[in-house]
Amino acid sequence: MTDERMDEWIGRVLRGGVILSAVVTLAGGVWHTAKRGAGVPDLRVFRPGPAELRSVPGVLRGVAAGHSTALIQLGLLLLIATPFARVALAAAAFATQRDRTYVVITLIVMAVLAASLAGINS
Repeated sequence: MTDERMDEWIGRVLRGGVILSAVVTLAGGVWHTAKRGAGVPDLRVFRPGPAELRSVPGVLRGVAAGHSTALIQLGLLLLIATPFARVALAAAAFATQRDRTYVVITLIVMAVLAASLAGINS
């Protein structure tokens, strides 16, 4: 795989991930507004979202159950997953080029991303 081809694929992954995330989040927002109305929320006191929306399985269950807030959360998860997919694609591209140094560096970056997404503190 040439560097230009790799850049093209990575660009497509990033663009596709952001567009998909925007569409899913927008759909969830429109659905939520249609369901709940466009009233002004009271934002003087922070209220965290439901506990079931704080994990990937919980979000997927919420989407399957037809909850608009879960669809919004899924869109945000897709946005967060986009850079991770980019790094995974780069690791695969470096592996096909047999560039061990960059494969190792990219896998380290993936591990750091995974640890930060999992909430593991360094």
